[in-house]
Amino acid sequence: MTTPTLSPGRLDADTVRKSVDVVLEDFLTAKAHTTPQHHLPYLSGLLKDFLSGGKRIRPLLCVTGWQAVGGGEDTDTVFRVAACLEMFHAFALIHDDVMDDSDTRRGRPTIHRTLAALCAADRRPDQIERFGVSGAVLLGDLALTWSDELLHSAGLTPAQFEAVLPLLSEMRTEVMLGQYLDLQATGELTDDVEATLTVNRYKTAKYTIERPLHVGAAIAGAAPEAMEAFTAYALPLGEAFQLRDDLLGVYGDPESTGKSQLDDLRAGKNTTLIALALRASDSAQAARLRSLIGNPLLDESDAVTIQEIFAATTAREAVEQMIDDRRTQALRALDDAPFTADAVNALKLIARMATVRNS
Repeated sequence: MTTPTLSPGRLDADTVRKSVDVVLEDFLTAKAHTTPQHHLPYLSGLLKDFLSGGKRIRPLLCVTGWQAVGGGEDTDTVFRVAACLEMFHAFALIHDDVMDDSDTRRGRPTIHRTLAALCAADRRPDQIERFGVSGAVLLGDLALTWSDELLHSAGLTPAQFEAVLPLLSEMRTEVMLGQYLDLQATGELTDDVEATLTVNRYKTAKYTIERPLHVGAAIAGAAPEAMEAFTAYALPLGEAFQLRDDLLGVYGDPESTGKSQLDDLRAGKNTTLIALALRASDSAQAARLRSLIGNPLLDESDAVTIQEIFAATTAREAVEQMIDDRRTQALRALDDAPFTADAVNALKLIARMATVRNS
């Protein structure tokens, strides 16, 4: 397939997404054709299907960071690095779904559920779930390996590679730490709001917003002051993005979000929303929240009860205010940022897209 062109100085989100999609499709098609044995065509097809439908936020931010500090003519390289970020994200999501025991992702069965269904006719009941989980872990590992391959085949110069690799290493470490902190806090409900924000900072703000901007900017040879400006924008916006995600996990329309409103509540995710509700609740409300959140048998009626407590404690309202405050902080960071005018406009649009959404 032909990669769409991107004129230097102009930012076109649709072109970025289409260009990254072309890189990913060509890469996975080549994988299926070069080693057709041992089910690799099926696995690469499964990964291709999983990658479809994503918002491509990280690739978009990577290319935006690249253009914000001047970019250049070599769009093929930055698109391939952006695709590397999306492939890594596939790895993270596949493993995240295993850890959360999620049934759906983007409105479709998760990878471990798909693989379990694939072998259901040939294995004993006690083997089916194990095969699904084990197969998903391996497919996630494959996506991680292939994200490296995309990076190493991106055509980076030695200087660009030297600038980019430490940032990618930091990103990977940060998201693993965030995942661990999230896993550690799941099922242990507390009113420690700052602890939930720490998870958000590592699992989302740095991984989703800051590092993709840094990686793109590093390809273009960004100066330290530009990197600092990206951080000042990215961290509050990333926290706001996760806070919106927490609200969507409880109030979002499953048709739009692609997942049930019950998943996070059943898993006992200790979000900022829950911490704020516990902090403001009376003893009866707190006891009710603790008895319901984390219960794998929680139903729609229980979810309504939880929503009523969130309303009574003004927790939902407080989270909305936190989102507004952080979006404002992120936008203010752009006032004196050493970025191109087109990039500033794009970053303002991304800030709205990340915080005012229904999926």
